[in-house]
Amino acid sequence: TLDGSAEPRGIYHPRLGILKDRAYTGYVILKAAPGVTKIEVALQWEGGEAVAAVENPPDAFTKHPFTLTAGADCGDARLAIRCHGAGTVRVGTVSLMPADNVDGFRPDTLAALRELNSPVYRWPGGNFVSGYDWRDGIGDRDRRPPRGNPAWTGIEHNDFGTDEFIAFCREIGTTPMIAANTGFGDAYSAAQWVEYVNGPASSLAGGWRAQNGHAAAYGVKHWCVGNEMFGPWQLGFMPLHQYALKHNLVAKAMHAVDPSLVLVGVGSIGKINKDNDPEQVKRGLGWSEGMLLDCADKMDLISEHVYAGRLPWEPDTGRAPLATHVGLLRTAIRNVAEQHRAFQVGRPELKGRIVPIAMDEWNYWHREYTFGELGCAYDLADALGIAAALHEYFRQSDIIQMAHYAQTVNVIGAIKTSKTAAEMETTGLVLQMYRAHFGQTPIKIAQDFAPLDVAAALTADGKALTVAIVNPTEKNVALPLALTGIQPAGPASRWLIGGPDERAVNFPGKPRRVDIVQTDGLDAAQPLEVPARSCVLYRIPLR
Repeated sequence: TLDGSAEPRGIYHPRLGILKDRAYTGYVILKAAPGVTKIEVALQWEGGEAVAAVENPPDAFTKHPFTLTAGADCGDARLAIRCHGAGTVRVGTVSLMPADNVDGFRPDTLAALRELNSPVYRWPGGNFVSGYDWRDGIGDRDRRPPRGNPAWTGIEHNDFGTDEFIAFCREIGTTPMIAANTGFGDAYSAAQWVEYVNGPASSLAGGWRAQNGHAAAYGVKHWCVGNEMFGPWQLGFMPLHQYALKHNLVAKAMHAVDPSLVLVGVGSIGKINKDNDPEQVKRGLGWSEGMLLDCADKMDLISEHVYAGRLPWEPDTGRAPLATHVGLLRTAIRNVAEQHRAFQVGRPELKGRIVPIAMDEWNYWHREYTFGELGCAYDLADALGIAAALHEYFRQSDIIQMAHYAQTVNVIGAIKTSKTAAEMETTGLVLQMYRAHFGQTPIKIAQDFAPLDVAAALTADGKALTVAIVNPTEKNVALPLALTGIQPAGPASRWLIGGPDERAVNFPGKPRRVDIVQTDGLDAAQPLEVPARSCVLYRIPLR
């Protein structure tokens, strides 16, 4: 409310990052009493500002677009709304983005995501999903209700919902996978979400999708039935025998809408909630084991999560030696696979079936946060550990059929951003390199090269052999290549990820200390050279 004084009054948002000569577009939705004569929207930096004015603003909520150009580089710019005159001004929504945004996404981050080229993205999580109502994230974005983040901190504005997720996946050429809420959610809501996504426009929820501008069904096949419901930290946590009933109800309702869905059930092999589930303790069954016995016919895969590093929920034992650190995820992945085989193989209740694993969260996680909440930085040691983990996934691919690095941007992500720049993490570089160059058909390695980690695979067309080697030691190594039954057809190529030391990291806006270096024209008959503290990937054409 303005008092009619000579000085304008208003509000502002601080701590924005802007770049000189860059255009920023946005809009403000507001209404003003008749006594308000002018409203100004100002992008402010030290020593200057760019201003757009709304003269005689109407007494009804109206959208006013603007474009402002920054006059300086600034990491603490402000967007201010100033009002002149007397009376009440009500502000509904304010938006400000770089003018080169792509449907609200930063082009630098999209470019990094395209380099990752991940085949599947899982959304919306994660612990967040157990308190998420998907209906909050559809329709006019300026009318969606903001909510307190149900699992972490801050406000969830619901600007990014189902339609935006599908648009995002199409923008970067990936496949969507949606996680349904089985925490505070219910079977009806999960089934209606499937209908919104996959149902015809003639259905109730499919009609909402059509009204929101998307007449054709999205056809999302992969769905997670809940997330980490075995943990008391999870919203809606309940004992295993009760959750198994809920899983079956939700899965049945989802399949009733679309029988073609590929459903992933919540698992945690060997997990017994001794403090929260006396019935589970009495049965002596781990969480995955109980889910498989009670719900196997209502799931296509079972989820497992593994994290390693300086975990915030465990005692800080300090930094492990490089070779030990590199093996942490590899060992965890192997243990999960072996435990599932030990339980599932020959189990009469499964009638000869083996339910494959979707390792839909896995990563290193460190307690030091550099990029906001849960935003730890990853160094070269982490990158080598991620490479070793990928090798283990290939070794266990008979039973582990999906694996989702968690997460994507910031948080514990493969890409980190500042206000004005985006950069591939050391771990993201490994994912990028293997996705682009490693083969698809695993080949068994006859020899153990420990402490090196060696994996090999043929390309999809069988015309090249790829060999990847992780060297977590301080010595350069040269491995002779002994091929049986196949012959090189020409020079090899090598991609190398290394750095000056195991703690080398990349930061947005700064030169990379860890990067991918490509070398072509190598003699395929020579030993494979692997520098100290590095990961290399060789591609050898075959006759």
